Amino acid sequence: VQLQAFGGGLVQAGGSLRLSCAASGRTFGDYAMHWFRQAPGEEREFVTAINWSGVTTTYADSVKGRFTISRDNAKNTVYLQMNTLNPGDTAVYYCAAARSVAAVRSDSFEYWGKGTLVTVSS
Repeated sequence: VQLQAFGGGLVQAGGSLRLSCAASGRTFGDYAMHWFRQAPGEEREFVTAINWSGVTTTYADSVKGRFTISRDNAKNTVYLQMNTLNPGDTAVYYCAAARSVAAVRSDSFEYWGKGTLVTVSS
């Protein structure tokens, strides 16, 4: 599976963006999909995850109520709808594939996409 995240850009505080992560390969539906982000000078952090069917989702407290993850297995794509953005959301956003929505260990993630930069101006 190869992953490619896109949809980042510059947005004003309070605005919205939708990121997409497109996957190649026919096994996309076997994986839980995760979004991470890494701000300048900071460690990478978990943002949200969705299980293979889309039924189960988890969110970091910092984005609950503002971000929504979804997936379309027919299109091999996972989405991240980000609303009410604030400057603290500025980061490079990465998608990753793991066997479990609860994956935490770095070696649990089998595939990573190249990131897409989100910049939120105040």
